Amino acid sequence: MWHCPRPGARTVRDPRGPSPACARLVGMPGRPHEGDAAPYYFSYINQVAGDDALAVMESQLEESIALFGGISGEASLHRYASDKWSIRQLLNHTTDTERALAFRALWFARGFATPLPSYDQNIAAAGAAADNVAWSAQVEEFRSVRQSTISLFRNMPPEGWKRSGIASDNHVTVRALAFIIAGHMAHHVKILRERYL
Repeated sequence: MWHCPRPGARTVRDPRGPSPACARLVGMPGRPHEGDAAPYYFSYINQVAGDDALAVMESQLEESIALFGGISGEASLHRYASDKWSIRQLLNHTTDTERALAFRALWFARGFATPLPSYDQNIAAAGAAADNVAWSAQVEEFRSVRQSTISLFRNMPPEGWKRSGIASDNHVTVRALAFIIAGHMAHHVKILRERYL
């Protein structure tokens, strides 16, 4: 079984050579720079420590599933204010937003040049009717989406990481989208811990 070193890590050379999956990880760039995304998105990007958004996504998956497992179905309907989302709606928002951001990353990484439209979180939340979906189903849906996102970035060819495009009338790079996904999750887990639990 191969061990995939993270970019920049000092490792002992494996006599078998790099695995195909490890070879992909070598092309992963570091942190986004100014200009990789609109200033607004750095409120998410800056919540991600280090240079490896993929590693953060992987650790978030384990940590989040453990956190969600401690919330009952009844408690998942809690709102900390009448005009705020329930916990179910919050998780649904996080999952749907990850889908939208991952699609942007896929679109641009694969070389499509057509700009993508904006994503209105309130329209998405209203259409999801998340409070009518069982909490256990929501947690499993998040798990599936996050595993898919991890696979997308884990298997990203080096050229894909370097690409960019226009979404919501703003220039964004594929590497910035990886950090935005991880940072958006970190942002909402923090809100969940501080205001709901």
